[in-house]
Amino acid sequence: MNQQKNNIHWQLVEACKAGNRKAYNELYNSFSKAMYNICVRMMGDAEEAKDMLQEGFVEAFRRLDSFRGESTFGAWLKRIMVNRCINELEKRRIVWVSDELPETLSIADEKEGPDEEDLRLSVERVKKAMELLPEGARVIFSLYLIEGYDHTEIAEILRISESTSKTQFMRARQLVKEKLIAMPGFVA
Repeated sequence: MNQQKNNIHWQLVEACKAGNRKAYNELYNSFSKAMYNICVRMMGDAEEAKDMLQEGFVEAFRRLDSFRGESTFGAWLKRIMVNRCINELEKRRIVWVSDELPETLSIADEKEGPDEEDLRLSVERVKKAMELLPEGARVIFSLYLIEGYDHTEIAEILRISESTSKTQFMRARQLVKEKLIAMPGFVA
């Protein structure tokens, strides 16, 4: 906790708890871009992402008393944003693929398309391909590959089985590859 007290974000949180409006603005400005990017990846739509960003910050600011400094403020805020997006997506009743993975299939065994090392793609191209994914696939792809959650954590967050998370991710990954290959300018 002593390390936290020297941390600028910890100091800003404490200032917010004391009612300092400038501190709220500083926290928002420090994290809004990164949190917006998470929301865009989760929601797949810029306008919805803006809504989720605002709702997430409102929730975070209301819950500042629950921030104990056990993680970084950014990690705590990220969890709020991810949960906010998932709750919104669940209202739409995302259909999760629930097929079990064949025992012999692993991520490394997939060799239908070009080798992943051979894919020389820009971040923008991957983002465009992700936007074309169905919601369920996009959410899991984003949580696993970009946000860094493992399949056990994703299963817990989304209330699905771990095998569903793995299956959905593998299908999303294959769809992204197919969409990238189909894009003009693909280089293998």
